[in-house]
Amino acid sequence: MGGAVALWSPSSKAGDTGATGALPNLAAAAKPISVEERRMRVAKAAALMRASNIDAVLVEAGSSLVYFTGIRWWRSERLTGAIITREGEISVVTPFFEEPSVRETLALDAEVLTWNEDEDPLGLLGGWLRSRGLSKGMIGVEETVRYFAVDGLQAALPDARIVSANPIVRGCRMIKSPAELALMQVANDITLNAYRRMYRNIEAGMTPADVGALINDATAAMGGSPEFALVLLGEASAYPHGTGKPQEVREGEVVLLDCGCNVHGYQSDISRSFVFGEPNARQRLVWNQMRKGQQVAFEAAQIGTQAGKVDDAVRAYYRTLGYGPGYKLPGTSHRTGHGIGLDGHEPVNLVHGETTRLASGMCFSDEPGIYIPGEFGIRLEDCFHMTESGPRWFTQPPASIDDPIS
Repeated sequence: MGGAVALWSPSSKAGDTGATGALPNLAAAAKPISVEERRMRVAKAAALMRASNIDAVLVEAGSSLVYFTGIRWWRSERLTGAIITREGEISVVTPFFEEPSVRETLALDAEVLTWNEDEDPLGLLGGWLRSRGLSKGMIGVEETVRYFAVDGLQAALPDARIVSANPIVRGCRMIKSPAELALMQVANDITLNAYRRMYRNIEAGMTPADVGALINDATAAMGGSPEFALVLLGEASAYPHGTGKPQEVREGEVVLLDCGCNVHGYQSDISRSFVFGEPNARQRLVWNQMRKGQQVAFEAAQIGTQAGKVDDAVRAYYRTLGYGPGYKLPGTSHRTGHGIGLDGHEPVNLVHGETTRLASGMCFSDEPGIYIPGEFGIRLEDCFHMTESGPRWFTQPPASIDDPIS
């Protein structure tokens, strides 16, 4: 996979036709996940279940339901979910009156079990599992499934053993296919090019909402679905997720951006930090230190390395500069990175103590920001995916604070 599509010089306004004029639809040719790939996912889950001696796995509405079945639904007190067995059978459970809507995005052949408002959906699932001889089986539950569903399933199958489905769901979702990587690449290309458009149009006095609107409008024009647009100005950049205090773009102050979009559900997450106007010596120093910290993490991310060791490598470098130690401030108060895919944050993390070993197809953010409370913070964030020969960027990090969006 390559880097971002270079559409403009970050500092040039030549040919600008407005906030979103002349922006190409970068997502137009993006290919959604095929039915055949979803079948392969179910087959892999079934194989992992057999290897782990798990008989079935329960997922409910959310990204894992999308991953396996294509169903895009929300969570409410009315359960919509799916059971996948070690034989590769799929059963979807949903309220009777929601069935036509749920079927609109169901991408696989599956039995659909419906329940009326006076019925118990977990009892319905329990009966379906009993009919397959699994009343005393090992039933895996995806880690975000809510307690009422777990409790209800156990009540419906009192002799079953409820266990974590992490070996199955993580075992599938953590390793991205070429089709998934391609969608993530498009999402990253869109976000970076939205930053380029914003950089040409940002003005003194703008609020975070103003700057975020520039980014989101450009994102939508290029075919991405905006997910979030965090804009931190001045001292607010010293706090990773900002402050509620009023902010505006001011000469000589840091602008920190953390934004992402999705393309057919697959997400980007990119951060850039720059100074509106001329950076001072201290801002330049911290920016350069943070950029090197990002590179330290990237180079530490090698096949077979424990994910936590990537975080450790950055903190060891920052400690030589007087930051920390560990998660103390000034320094990096959060993990170096997180997994990413259908969710903006998904397992596993580049965080101290994480023993999962890096493997080809895993995707992560790389964002060991440096924060100086009361002054400013610098966060550069680019995502990478693991290949057999090591990490590869989705977007190339910027070279300097003077060319901060490249």
